[in-house]
Amino acid sequence: MPETRSINQNVSPKLLPDFRNMGTVLRIVLLTNAVFLLGAVSQAVSLGDLQDSLLHGSALLQPVLLTSLLLLYWLNPLFARVPYWQGVIVAAAVVAAVCEALDLIGGEILFALDDAGSFRYARHALVGIAVTLALLAYFRLRALALTPAKHEARLQALQARIRPHFLFNTINAVLSIVRSDPKRAEAALEDMADLFRMAMVEPRELVALDKEVALARQYLSIEELRLGERLKVNWDIADMPPDALIPPLILQPLLENAVYHGIEPQLQGGTIEVRLYRLRDELHLEVRNPAQGQASLHPNGHKMALSNIRERLSLLFDVEAQYQVERDAEHYQVHIIIPYVKGQPA
Repeated sequence: MPETRSINQNVSPKLLPDFRNMGTVLRIVLLTNAVFLLGAVSQAVSLGDLQDSLLHGSALLQPVLLTSLLLLYWLNPLFARVPYWQGVIVAAAVVAAVCEALDLIGGEILFALDDAGSFRYARHALVGIAVTLALLAYFRLRALALTPAKHEARLQALQARIRPHFLFNTINAVLSIVRSDPKRAEAALEDMADLFRMAMVEPRELVALDKEVALARQYLSIEELRLGERLKVNWDIADMPPDALIPPLILQPLLENAVYHGIEPQLQGGTIEVRLYRLRDELHLEVRNPAQGQASLHPNGHKMALSNIRERLSLLFDVEAQYQVERDAEHYQVHIIIPYVKGQPA
């Protein structure tokens, strides 16, 4: 069974940056080069001296930076399993070792005129450790600062889940068939209970995609009670990786938005198209619904759930998550792209 990741289980490791996240890597590269540039400017006595410092310093800095990032990328799973301070020590040791190794290999050429002797090696290693600790402190503070935003996003997700119109419509739909089709009414109440149970349980950061799909199907079966044949759903999940981990309550709000804005306003109904697939190391979620006539019934719309999805994707995946909306005269489509995270067997 794919593993479900709990927020409480991940609090400590999340203080360390995810070295496989593109946003993290970009921040490290930019901040490191900014520190290097500031140091070079502060020590330069002339423009020519500054140019020489940038040339020689970059020749060592960039290989150290790229090599360290590659090693930290490889060690990233380890950081998720060890306590925070052990991860800090490992990261600092990796950077210091890379500084020493590359300095020994190419330092004599780059610093042939440097008369600091063997102290040069210790100095570069200490600078590398200092910069590493400063960057890790920055990411730790950033993670702590984002914690309230994550809690607020989860609260909004809960509020978006329990939307009054959905609750009232479901109750009315069940009441309309409770005598004519009691078994179907009972199944609908069980589906509704599962939906609300999912909203009320302990918040989770990532859940298995197949569970999210099962929950979405339960929601649609409830909506079919009142919309009947007006609601049609086309599932394209042949290429869906069922063990992929995604943020919870992502797919269902997209479908609810499609029903609320795309199907309800049209007397003849319409078809919601859902496509879930993996492309290389990315997971794609597409939800497409009719758009004709939706402005007449719901002119202002209900954007809380969709805004919440964008916020949670940004908090969890940074720049690696994409939320794209395409709309024309006949269709409205939401396309979400997130990194493919594979669940581990329990």
